[in-house]
Amino acid sequence: MPDSRVMRILALLPAFPGSEPNSTRLCEVAAEVTSMSGAGIMLIAGEVSQGSLCSSNRVSAAIEDLQFTLGEGPCIDAYHHERPVLEPDLADPDAARWLAFSPLAVQAGVRAVFGFPMETGRVRLGALNLYRDQPGALTADQHADSLVMAEIAARAVVAMQATAAPGALPPALESLASLQAVVHQASGMVSAQLGVTVGDGLLRMRAFAFGNERGLDDVAKDIVARRLRFDEQ
Repeated sequence: MPDSRVMRILALLPAFPGSEPNSTRLCEVAAEVTSMSGAGIMLIAGEVSQGSLCSSNRVSAAIEDLQFTLGEGPCIDAYHHERPVLEPDLADPDAARWLAFSPLAVQAGVRAVFGFPMETGRVRLGALNLYRDQPGALTADQHADSLVMAEIAARAVVAMQATAAPGALPPALESLASLQAVVHQASGMVSAQLGVTVGDGLLRMRAFAFGNERGLDDVAKDIVARRLRFDEQ
């Protein structure tokens, strides 16, 4: 994909592709080259978010956490629809969507949000999330830079895995694997407690986390540690 736009972005990522890229730097560069207030990268597999690989600042981290906890938002839609999802005014959209995510994101300081699917070849890995603290659509250049950045991020994730020892995860992905394992185990426990499917168990966990203003990961840890049971709610 070498062209002037790609080379300009790669010049800001000296570790890529020669060695494992720094995940935080990926998000910082994404925000910088697109002139956004912040950026985040969410990894997704199948129907389930694996969590945030990186975020460029506190608000970006909050956006990623909201999407992981609620199971909705621009990254989720961009991944599943395999196309950019653009919302230039989250506080006053043309059509209401993300009924749980939107008001909380606006409260965190987000006015415009944009999700771009991350894929390499036929493999989808997640989505790049960009936000701005002022409303407004992307310019043609910003949109083009975002598409390139999403592709570079996808290749970076693949490069991270390639640098790991056989059978091991790279350090940048270990925490996500651990988080996902806890959430999956907790979903199974809720499924057994309530006699529902594992998918419905995850939905119950998301609803509980949202209703109690908690992160999904914290709720999952309490369930696994048997500090919280759903058949006692």
